[in-house]
Amino acid sequence: MHIKTRFTEMFGIEHPIVQGGMQWVGYAEMVAPVAEAGALGFLTALTQPTPEDLAKEIQRTRDMTDKPFGVNLTILPAITPPPYAEYRQAIIEGGIKIVETAGYKPQEHVDHFKQHGIKVIHKCTAVRHALSAERMGVDAISIDGFECAGHPGEDDIPALILIPAAANKVKIPMLASGGFADGRGLVAALALGADGINMGTRFCVTKEAPIHDSFKAQMVANNERDTNLIFRTLHNTARVMKNAVSDEVVEIERRGGAKFEDVIHLVAGARGRKAMAEGDADGGIWSAGMVQGLIDDIPTVKELIDTIIADANAIINARLAAMTK
Repeated sequence: MHIKTRFTEMFGIEHPIVQGGMQWVGYAEMVAPVAEAGALGFLTALTQPTPEDLAKEIQRTRDMTDKPFGVNLTILPAITPPPYAEYRQAIIEGGIKIVETAGYKPQEHVDHFKQHGIKVIHKCTAVRHALSAERMGVDAISIDGFECAGHPGEDDIPALILIPAAANKVKIPMLASGGFADGRGLVAALALGADGINMGTRFCVTKEAPIHDSFKAQMVANNERDTNLIFRTLHNTARVMKNAVSDEVVEIERRGGAKFEDVIHLVAGARGRKAMAEGDADGGIWSAGMVQGLIDDIPTVKELIDTIIADANAIINARLAAMTK
């Protein structure tokens, strides 16, 4: 039985499940199976070294599926920013109809996409940011709780509070993000006022995810305590997998007065990519959420999505229904 929500209706997908943008993971190999299974997957624009490479990746994904998929564009403050306008152009010319934006001051990007009839989902970590994005004209919000991998913001509000707090005020469709892995989470998100769930870490631990098997095995072995919050003292908090490198970053920050230059050798993207390519789960920084504690297998993407929907339906139609008789 399908679970129909405002989000599935607006975005033309079968299931209220989204695989959001993930650096070094959001390739065609990840996105196409998600689309084929009836959920919504996102290529990660900045994983592609150039806008031309993104155009090729969009075409490669389209060759693998004729179902809807999108592109994530994360806007980060930088001394030399990527050529965002050119990435936007590649997305528009590639015929993409759904974009996930995240990060810093997205207004010009949102405006440009909207002019071309593209629906925009904006990821944020606070109710005030969600309302600001709604005023900017985005079509949907993805609200990230403190549990999430990557950047949870600085407010430390867990999903159990953040989702209903946002649902009380946000009028457009909303995805719950951070801490979701199964049918229980989907039902909980819907009960809290969301219209679907956005998963990152859980999609990393699937057969199709273009990640070394040792990383997948490590995430299965890990529990909910196996993450570290780094860059706390730099006010740019990131939740990453607990390993030798992130432990060292935490220790440097704990001593006080740490600057980014003190940890850059540990957190550099090139180091993380090398560790990933070699399968060294202790070799670099790797984004992972507390939800690792709920992951104990490595299914195919289709098996994962089908199981989530079947379990959610069983909870709604059997367990909860029995309680209300």
